[in-house]
Amino acid sequence: MRFEPAPFHGELAEGPDGGEAVWAETSDGVRIRLGCWPREDAAGTVLLFPGRTEYIEKYGRTAADLSARGYAVLAVDWRGQGLAQRLLPDAMKGHVGQFVDYQRDVEAMVDYAEARQLPRPFYLLAHSMGGCIGLRALVKGLPVNAAAFTGPMWGIRLSPSTRPAAWALGWTSGLLGRAAAYAPGTKPDSYVMTEPFESNLLTRDREMYEYMRRQIAAVPEFGLGGPTLGWLHAALVETLALSRLPSPDLPCLAFQGSDERIVDTARIRSRMEHWPRGTLRVVPEGEHEVLMDKPVLRNMIADEIAGLFRAHAEPAALPDAQRQRA
Repeated sequence: MRFEPAPFHGELAEGPDGGEAVWAETSDGVRIRLGCWPREDAAGTVLLFPGRTEYIEKYGRTAADLSARGYAVLAVDWRGQGLAQRLLPDAMKGHVGQFVDYQRDVEAMVDYAEARQLPRPFYLLAHSMGGCIGLRALVKGLPVNAAAFTGPMWGIRLSPSTRPAAWALGWTSGLLGRAAAYAPGTKPDSYVMTEPFESNLLTRDREMYEYMRRQIAAVPEFGLGGPTLGWLHAALVETLALSRLPSPDLPCLAFQGSDERIVDTARIRSRMEHWPRGTLRVVPEGEHEVLMDKPVLRNMIADEIAGLFRAHAEPAALPDAQRQRA
């Protein structure tokens, strides 16, 4: 696989020195972007899976936190968002055909980590939609020693009365040629650019909210609006399918804000109650993006994540498929 230099906005990211980005082409021909913050003498590499609407530079400060604790970081712009290839003529629509397509992005990410010889062992840190993608990747044998999740999208928060309608709309959208339409109640605008800080569902920290806003104001191409009906249906199908699978036998730490209002907290609790080596931390007064909260909280979470990774530093055996590609 070939990797070509890609734009990288290090000054906006505020991450560790030496950050860079490359283009990668997935096995189905979609161009995605990978961002790397290397670290000399790193104790391993964190594979960072962002959420829906997100992009590499948003995690610059998280990368700095992880670098300070000894880790290199590799992040991804998923297909259809960030600077990766958008999948519809209306670039503000968050869309995917099926969630399994994101696994092709994961494969390209692992291929790059191996080609660049990023330090092992690998670890997973996944947020929101990235948590859904990450759980599927773990089930498929992602070669990591341990995993951490924040606000994982193992279910979408919907009221009991809304859920049947969401399933019906999503399912019929494909039959009626409406899969590319915006899901009801969503719009073609970036959330942080239109939602006042006081009513946002992401963070309690005003400065972090302004950090996100500065990035999209400087690079409007980072912006993404609401999801399509096709994305909604694909997400409902994937989260339901994952809920029926056992948790991997892998060390895991999950963080959920006590005031979480975006993903399904019941699914998180259920998953972590049955994760053989898993622990759930409920963050008091936390919203959806606990990695984007107040500095004291971000440092506490980074310490716990790094502690988990350090406790599981022995090299993991590669699954056969990964060994063949290495």
